[in-house]
Amino acid sequence: MAPLLLLALNAPAQTVTHYLPTAASLNSRPLPQWYSDAKLGIFIVWGLYSVPAWAPLTHKQHDFASNDYILNNPYAEWYYNVSRIPGSPTEAWNREHYGADHNYYDFAAEFNKQAAHWDAGKMAAIVQQTGAKYVVFTAKFHDGYLLWPSQVPNPNQRNLIATRDLVGDMKSAMERHGVRLGLYYSGGFDWTFNRGPIERNEDYEATKPETLAYGRYADAQIEELIARYHPSVLWNDIDWPRTGHPLQLMADYYNAVPDGVVDDRFTPGRPPAETHFDFETAEYTSLKEISLRKWEANRGVGQSFGYNRAEGEADTISPRDLIHLFVDIVSKNGNLLLDVGPEADGSIPAIQLDRIHALGDWMRVNSEAIYATTPWTRSNGETDQNIELRFTRKGPNLYAILLDKPRGSKILLRGIHPASGSAIALLGSVQPLAWKQQNDDIDIQLPQQLPDQYAYALRIVLP
Repeated sequence: MAPLLLLALNAPAQTVTHYLPTAASLNSRPLPQWYSDAKLGIFIVWGLYSVPAWAPLTHKQHDFASNDYILNNPYAEWYYNVSRIPGSPTEAWNREHYGADHNYYDFAAEFNKQAAHWDAGKMAAIVQQTGAKYVVFTAKFHDGYLLWPSQVPNPNQRNLIATRDLVGDMKSAMERHGVRLGLYYSGGFDWTFNRGPIERNEDYEATKPETLAYGRYADAQIEELIARYHPSVLWNDIDWPRTGHPLQLMADYYNAVPDGVVDDRFTPGRPPAETHFDFETAEYTSLKEISLRKWEANRGVGQSFGYNRAEGEADTISPRDLIHLFVDIVSKNGNLLLDVGPEADGSIPAIQLDRIHALGDWMRVNSEAIYATTPWTRSNGETDQNIELRFTRKGPNLYAILLDKPRGSKILLRGIHPASGSAIALLGSVQPLAWKQQNDDIDIQLPQQLPDQYAYALRIVLP
């Protein structure tokens, strides 16, 4: 035992970096490897808006710049804002179902009643089964309602706190299932400080609260969330108030949670002189090329983040399109943050469960081609069957992922040179595949019967 003890005593002390509230200090920090390797997260947008759970289905392309989009906002979590716009479909729906004088915040009683029965462990098990490595859970949306027992008082409105510590229960459940907890916070909008409503494009900026009181409030709540829950992701929305201190918050966060990550929406009044973030975000869109910088695509299973009871099959991404989108994102150095919008009682609607179960089933066979991979020299490839290809890489292994089922027992992949004499494997299949080089292409013999999947991953060893 003595040599081992001596080795331990003589081992160099592990240094812990203390970050300062400057862009130079924060930008010196490398991206934590866990986030780069994770590839898949689940977004959970849940709150008072989950009680009415309704939005029109007009703008499926999410053309945010359109004033008509604001009037017909497909995001059900924007219910409070849009229900106050005269003549909007949401205002008419709200009047019909709840009456013209109904107060949005009266939904709190029903939300708390239903959330009391929420099974956080069941939700955590569902998330784990998808293969997701982290969740981002709504702590506070634009309506200002809090899902944790904050000790920071809102100076404008009382009774804005859920009766159950939903954030705490989610954290405990996710930890038991080996999933990291991230927290969403709306820093850019808080409709209890600036009511709005947002009715046209110019209102987006005008409705951002920029008072000293709001800056102090938002700063204090983020500090509280850090101290209380140590989230693995701080996911702010819109931007940060100019009266707040985002660089100080990020320094405090990194010093408390050394492997935490922040998104690119802590910027007060874009673009600022000093900024910092760990990953860029793309909402309901993707990138066309590989990004050298880590990025994250976020979108709902349907057209909304919060649950929208109006959505059906036609408004929900198909399993095939979901898996193809996911593979495309990963091939370009991205993560997918896929949203599910629970009902008021915290249950995930059946149509959303169907999609995330399909993704989980695919991941159980093909996760080797996803987790801890990096982009190859290109993201796309070609075959002799006009089947789209996406590439990922891990060490010497190149993964060529076919975005459709090949026809017949052979397929030609263009522009790939495996190591001489190496094996090529189809993930999920036991036997190696016979192959031969044909100039710059490889001709691969496939199994006689392929399982029914939406994408097929081939492992190819490179020289």
